[in-house]
Amino acid sequence: MPNFKNSRMAEDIKREMTAILRELKDPRIDKLLTIVRADLSGDMSNCKIYVSSLEGMERTKESVAGLKSAAGFIRRELFHRLKMRKSPELTFVADNSIERSAEISKKLNDLL
Repeated sequence: MPNFKNSRMAEDIKREMTAILRELKDPRIDKLLTIVRADLSGDMSNCKIYVSSLEGMERTKESVAGLKSAAGFIRRELFHRLKMRKSPELTFVADNSIERSAEISKKLNDLL
């Protein structure tokens, strides 16, 4: 049976993470960083957040390092904004899906 509360909370985390990213002042975090998806565990104690950047995988990995150092602040902000009972442990994962989709789009346009 699907857990609708879990998926709804993951979408809320994704939405709020996008807003929190815009407020962070760390120069390592790319301004074009995008939250691809948020995977929340069944007991809502762990959350993997997949991020991607238009500037490439190296810039995404650098941004993940900045996000890991700000994880405590981000976790506290999520807790206050979403009025959760317990804030999940955040894990940031670099993802190259935006870069890959831009390459595919370019190849398709070259065919036309």
